Amino acid sequence: MTNPLYDPYAVLQKVYGGGAFLKQALADTPMEELNRARTVKICYGVLENDLYLDFCIRSFAPKNPKLPVRILLKISLYLLLFLQKQKYMVTDNAVTLAKKLGKGGAAGFLNAFLRNFDAGKLNFPQDKAERLSVQYSVPLFAVKRILAQYGEEAESILTHAPARTFVRFASAQAAQKYAEGAEKTPFENLFSYARFRRDEGYDKGEYTFQSVGSVAICSVVEPCENLLDACAAPGGKSVLLSQKCKHVTAFELHEHRAQLICAYAERMGAEIKVVCRDSSVHEEKYDAAFDAVLVDAPCSGYGVIGENPDVKFFRKEESLAQLTKTQRAILAACAPYVRAGGALYYSSCSLFEEENDGTVGAFLAEHPQFAAQELSCPLAHERTKFGLQFLPHVSLGAGFYVCKLKKVSP
Repeated sequence: MTNPLYDPYAVLQKVYGGGAFLKQALADTPMEELNRARTVKICYGVLENDLYLDFCIRSFAPKNPKLPVRILLKISLYLLLFLQKQKYMVTDNAVTLAKKLGKGGAAGFLNAFLRNFDAGKLNFPQDKAERLSVQYSVPLFAVKRILAQYGEEAESILTHAPARTFVRFASAQAAQKYAEGAEKTPFENLFSYARFRRDEGYDKGEYTFQSVGSVAICSVVEPCENLLDACAAPGGKSVLLSQKCKHVTAFELHEHRAQLICAYAERMGAEIKVVCRDSSVHEEKYDAAFDAVLVDAPCSGYGVIGENPDVKFFRKEESLAQLTKTQRAILAACAPYVRAGGALYYSSCSLFEEENDGTVGAFLAEHPQFAAQELSCPLAHERTKFGLQFLPHVSLGAGFYVCKLKKVSP
């Protein structure tokens, strides 16, 4: 059996050192299959608690260690603080791996740091925003926005929800085979599990993995003849919407992601027309071609950092201006594709007003032929000026937004 720190180190080196997204790093890294679940748990856990682990290191190290040693420390601290592993075992494995990686010079530092570390001696910042940023490992700019927007709800929103796996079954009959451990959601054939192991039923199209937020967004889209999913990869919404819309067209910018949609649709037995193109660029041939258009726009992703903790590395404060610009460009380009009387749906997995009502308000100011419509959804939410805001602490761990804009005049 390999050193239990080795596989997590190999994965996290690609994230911290190479800028890879965690899911891709996990897929691309050979690892001991017997302990894959353990490796995945450690990698997600380290990234979920990254700022807190950085704070621990700063509090007990005289200077910031180089990246390889810092990664080893973060894995070790996660094992100690969150998995309650024995200090001697973690320390021995960290020192052994450092030597194997050619970092033997840091072995003494690692040994001393881990043996001396005491979480009870940590002194958290007095400023509320700074404390919450460290405590919940959320960048300070995001914490400040959430505090300003949600007030007393902010800390509940930031609290890490227990990890759940959402599984959408093709039928009630298919779901019966996996009843053990299943918890109901407000949506038909969608269940959550504390643990769910993929088996042959996945390849047969008996079920798929789809977030509660994705299913909730689809639930507010009304049945129609022709629907465009303008930002479709990886294809979950397109596939689900094909059950209530006769013809579904999916736009996707990147060829490899367009192929993912095709594979997803084939596995689930759905008929979808996939077009590889940039949805932010208008094309006249699609004007008035659709009864409904769904724009699930690129966004900061801060509503789903529980599922995608590496969002916190790649979505910085300076990213928001470009993201809102892209969101508005896609809405403007896709608006003419909606026939008179049809609907333009906008959604994001963001908690930030500027990406949600802010983006929609800017669009409506320039497109008076559209008007916001009232929506309803069985998943708990808050109403905003133009749509529905779903929050992690009340919406089964998901943070996202959706609104419906009707084309009331040509």
